[in-house]
Amino acid sequence: MDSIDNLPRWAPGPTRTILSSPIWTEIDHGHGPETSESSGSESFEDAESQSSMEVETTHIEQPSPPQLNREKHVLSFDENGGRGGGGGADGIFLTWKDLWVTVGPDKKGGGRRGILQGLTGYVEPGEAYVTQDDTLMTTLTVKEAVYYSAQLQLPDSLSISEKKERAEATIRDMGLQDSMNTRIGGWSSKGLSGGQKRRVSICIEILTRPKLLFLDEPTSGLDSAASYHVMYRIIKLAQQDQRSVIASIHQPSSEVFELFHNLCLLSSGQTVYFGSASAANEDIEQGLGKMMSTKEAINTLVKSYKSSTAYQQVQKSVEEICQQSGRTVLEKKGSQAGFITQCHVLTKRSFVNMYRDLGYYWLRLAIYIALCLCVGTIFYDIGFSYGSIQARGSALMFVASFLTFMAIGGFPSFVEDMKIFTRERLNGHYGVGAFVVGNTFSSLPYLILISVIPGAIAYYLVGFQKSIDHFAYFAILLVACMMLVESLMMIVASVVPDFLMGIITGAGIQGVMMLDGGFFRLPSDLPKPFWRYPMFYISFTKYAIQGFYKNEFEGLTFPNNKVGGPPTITGDEILRNTWEVEMGYSKWVDVAILLGMAVLYRLMFLGIIKVVEKCKPMLSSFMATPSKQSTRVEDPCST
Repeated sequence: MDSIDNLPRWAPGPTRTILSSPIWTEIDHGHGPETSESSGSESFEDAESQSSMEVETTHIEQPSPPQLNREKHVLSFDENGGRGGGGGADGIFLTWKDLWVTVGPDKKGGGRRGILQGLTGYVEPGEAYVTQDDTLMTTLTVKEAVYYSAQLQLPDSLSISEKKERAEATIRDMGLQDSMNTRIGGWSSKGLSGGQKRRVSICIEILTRPKLLFLDEPTSGLDSAASYHVMYRIIKLAQQDQRSVIASIHQPSSEVFELFHNLCLLSSGQTVYFGSASAANEDIEQGLGKMMSTKEAINTLVKSYKSSTAYQQVQKSVEEICQQSGRTVLEKKGSQAGFITQCHVLTKRSFVNMYRDLGYYWLRLAIYIALCLCVGTIFYDIGFSYGSIQARGSALMFVASFLTFMAIGGFPSFVEDMKIFTRERLNGHYGVGAFVVGNTFSSLPYLILISVIPGAIAYYLVGFQKSIDHFAYFAILLVACMMLVESLMMIVASVVPDFLMGIITGAGIQGVMMLDGGFFRLPSDLPKPFWRYPMFYISFTKYAIQGFYKNEFEGLTFPNNKVGGPPTITGDEILRNTWEVEMGYSKWVDVAILLGMAVLYRLMFLGIIKVVEKCKPMLSSFMATPSKQSTRVEDPCST
């Protein structure tokens, strides 16, 4: 940027720190949320609150870079620096001209708030989208995480050995070869460091050798050393195959800053500087003789940039790039693996994740065994007396409702899966259908395990009908109930992503289903307007209870203690008169209905995801104004 008299200047230093008094006399360090979203080719960044700041203009003997609070740096890399390196034939040029992004209006009825205001710039080859958070499966090793992703993203035309070699080569590119067999780890187990996790995230997104890579806060939450190693590896990636890389970053250290070739400095959504990072080194020698607010300081810097030759050069470069021949529109990347491959890989990966998850798999199995031991010992050897009729019904009701109720214990794990699905779906790794199929088949062995082993303990300790066909039906019906509840929780997760609120919501829904299932209140006693029609027939507990009751009571005979009645009473009579079970259809129909409801719930989950994907951009477009000229943009500095 050319030097202009009587304007404040800044220069990059070891860190983006605030100048000490008396230069900066009043600073409000209020922090607001920052988010980053991507959908197709659109990118959006939410602004942080702008604090008030005043400048006392005195002579500065040792220039240092003042931080205009909440400034955002967007940096691009060029193998040879600036535009001198040019681009290979396979390189990607990215330009943006007069780019605006607004949000609002706010709850107080104010105008729309400008996040990006009239930005213009470009990126050349050599100078993917990786999110700020490292959303990874904590139970997998580095090699497994990258290899599974390679199987999902790379085409079926590549052999398994070729995909494995691509994964291992990518791991080496990011310097993770010594941690290949180390589990990623999370809050419950040790694993990789923060910087290593960030590099794993980058590994996953560069498997397809993308020509254009977006990095959102690649150094967020990392110390200086880890930040340097991450950015150093990214620079090497940019130098290979003429990749274009764009990264957003806050407060880089001097070592990290020196790695950058080109710099776009934003403050309050406006460009303060765009050009070579090494050229952005100028002094603050002359003050303005008065106190200056944040708004005034930003406007002064913006005007300074727009009046410089650097600004004119950027405009010229954008025009030259746009006029080049051979330009094509980049389409959103989709998975190159076939649907069958996607389903197979997701099933295998999800199964590995589940059985390594102590809380999801083994702790839940232990709880089920303990509960079934409790049921078995409390109702031990129930016999065939008249009193056993009520005891049988109570024991089966507990199995049908409370054991299936425990299936919500896997909800937190599923929420984590949803986070991974959101990231991978965003980057086109696989489709929603493959995710649903993979989740279904991976959880099926676990559902069978917790139904057969704990179920057998309760079934034979209580003394239900001991024939193998009766126990087989008992286990199948229990699996169907478990699968249905997990399907229901998938719908809850798609609507309520917070795991605590999701558990509360799921528990409330199941509580209503149990209450209206026909045990606590017989069907004939339910109020007809709502609870009998339609809720009784919507409740899955109804079909579970009636299936269990038919399986147990049909074919049995009990002594009748009623005065004046026959000496014995049959199981069919008990089903009709005591439990008011619908006897017009087979017990297998109840199983079919439960399985059908489970499939329906999963299809509803798929539909919700699809609708959200379609409606979210439409809603954003509807909320946006036609043009920036017709929008009253609220100054973020005044907030």
